[in-house]
Amino acid sequence: MATTTPVTPAVEQPKYYRLLAPWWHTLILVGIMVLASGGQAHTLNGVVQQHGRMPLYITTIAFEWILVGFVWLGIHRRGIRLRDLIGGRWKSPEDFLLDIAIAVGFWIVSVAVLAGMQYALGIVKMHDAENLAKERLAKIGFLFPQTKLEIVFYIGLALTAGFAEELICRGYLQKQFHAMTGNVYLAALLQAVVFGAAHGYQGVKLMVVLGTYGFLFGLLAIWRRSLRPGMMTHAWQDLFSGLVGRVILQHMR
Repeated sequence: MATTTPVTPAVEQPKYYRLLAPWWHTLILVGIMVLASGGQAHTLNGVVQQHGRMPLYITTIAFEWILVGFVWLGIHRRGIRLRDLIGGRWKSPEDFLLDIAIAVGFWIVSVAVLAGMQYALGIVKMHDAENLAKERLAKIGFLFPQTKLEIVFYIGLALTAGFAEELICRGYLQKQFHAMTGNVYLAALLQAVVFGAAHGYQGVKLMVVLGTYGFLFGLLAIWRRSLRPGMMTHAWQDLFSGLVGRVILQHMR
C-alpha cells in the first residue's frame, strides 16, 4: 500500500511582521518629514514676522493632515485602517477615564525625564534657570498665540499634532519598523529618531530631547497597545506649552 506524506499546513506569518505599506512609501514619508524640518529651521521666524502666526498655524495643520492622508494611501490597499494603527477601544466610561489617568501620569513622568535631560545636556542650568527660560522663550515665543483667533487655531493645531503625529510616528512608523526589524523596541527607537529629526527648528540638543520624548511615547504605545493615551498627552503638552508660554511671555514684556 502506498503511503502518503501528511501535508503540513502553512504557518501564517504574524501580522506584525508584515509591512503595512511598501518600503518606498516609508522612505518618502520620512524624507518629507526631515526635509520639512530642515526648511522650518530657517524660515519659521521669518514667516511669522512677515505674515503673522495664522498662516503658520493653518499650513502646519494642513501639512500634518496631508501626511495622515499619505499614510492612509500607503496602508489601505493592504486592508489596514487608520483605526488599526490607533488600536484600543473604549467599551465603557471607565476605559476612557483609565486612559485619561494614564495620560496624566505619563505626562508628569515624561516632563520630569525631559527636565532631567535638559539639565544633563546643559540646556537648563539651575543657577541660571530664569535667564535661560527667557532666552528659550525669546527663541520660540513667536510661535505662541496672541489674539483670540490665534488661540482658537492654536488649539486646533495642538489637537491636530496630538492625533496626527502619534498616528504617523507611533502608529505607522513604529509598526512599520517593527515589521522590518522584528524588534518592537528597536522600532520604537527608530521612530523616535525620525520624530526628533522632524523638530529641527528647535536646535540639535532639543532634537535629542524630543527624540527621547518620542521614545517614551513609543514605550507607552507598546504597553497600552493603543495610541489613545499618547494622543491625549501629546495634544495637552502642546496646548499647555503654547498657552502657558504665551502668558509668561506677556508678563516678561
